[in-house]
Amino acid sequence: MATISDKIELFYSKESPFRDGIQLLRALVLKTELQETVKWGAPVYTINNKNVLGIMSFKSYFGIWFFNGVFLKDPNNVLENAQEGKTKSMRHWKFNSIDKIDQKLVLAYMLEAIENQKKGLQLAPVRSKTTIMPPILKEALKKDPAMDSLFKQYTPYKQREFCEYIAEAKQEKTKISRLEKILPMIKKSIGLHDKYKNC
Repeated sequence: MATISDKIELFYSKESPFRDGIQLLRALVLKTELQETVKWGAPVYTINNKNVLGIMSFKSYFGIWFFNGVFLKDPNNVLENAQEGKTKSMRHWKFNSIDKIDQKLVLAYMLEAIENQKKGLQLAPVRSKTTIMPPILKEALKKDPAMDSLFKQYTPYKQREFCEYIAEAKQEKTKISRLEKILPMIKKSIGLHDKYKNC
């Protein structure tokens, strides 16, 4: 079975147009105190088990992703949010040629990212406070006033867990089977994840 070290070596030695570029980025990271590991099939660099940055290679570009890049000062305006709306804190720095890598500048961004992680800078997750009840659950509660009353006794957080559990199912038959699973739990006033919380 391949070790983390094997996976890292494979990633950097694989034949690709950007092999020299990603190897140079790796050499720069290895000048820092970051630990090298593999996550999501690519090298990720951590400090105190917290993700700081990763190195990536695609068909048309390669580069670095900074997990909490939103906090980097970015005086050179090189960072971009590749997945607008999805990853509010992550920032990418893309290159399409090894010649574009300003080693001193890249290292400065890496060191700033490490300092930010040490300070514990991170965006607080934005949680939706409003619970949108799936129609299938609303209908079931409407038909059974006693069940509806029991559901209303749950905290808003636990109500939301039930609602999201059904809403996240993509197929109608899965929504129905999930509804069938939670109705007996509601009758017994059991929360969706209570069995895990009591472990």
